[in-house]
Amino acid sequence: MHGMVTCTEALLQPPGAAPAGPSVDCLCSLPHSESSLSRLLRALLAARVSLELCLFAFSNPQLGRAVRLLHQRGVRVRVVTDCDYMALNGSQIGLLRKAGIQVRHDQDLGYMHHKFAIVDKKVLITGSLNWTTQAIQNNRENVLIMEDAEYVRLFLEEFERIWEEFNPTKYSFFPKKKQGY
Repeated sequence: MHGMVTCTEALLQPPGAAPAGPSVDCLCSLPHSESSLSRLLRALLAARVSLELCLFAFSNPQLGRAVRLLHQRGVRVRVVTDCDYMALNGSQIGLLRKAGIQVRHDQDLGYMHHKFAIVDKKVLITGSLNWTTQAIQNNRENVLIMEDAEYVRLFLEEFERIWEEFNPTKYSFFPKKKQGY
């Protein structure tokens, strides 16, 4: 993922706007060529039915806009994240919740450190990449995008297991009282 920042505005247009493609109207100074980020955005924005996200850190604004755009298009989006990182300055999680997207998180029992997405229960996106601008622009990271039914099934099973484990009805807000007198 390491490389220069590339304009992704053409990919992130709201429903009913001009079709996604290279925009000749964009006057920003960023390069308008294909990039790791634009390829990741294309894979995400291909979702038509569902998107499951299981992410440790999620603060990149373009990826946040893409997820909200999918939600606006009627794609069922569910997000699992880490409780410590979702509240950090710049996190996209609050904006996702505000948009009406279902988000669940752990209760601080170690990090929820996964970094994967499942598009339409057919495409798996996984790797070392945290969905942060720092990671996309500066880190040495890897992202694998594949359509392999067996891998998708395994990651989807893990997502569903965590989704149920992080069900808010199972949270304990008060320490258990000690037995005895």
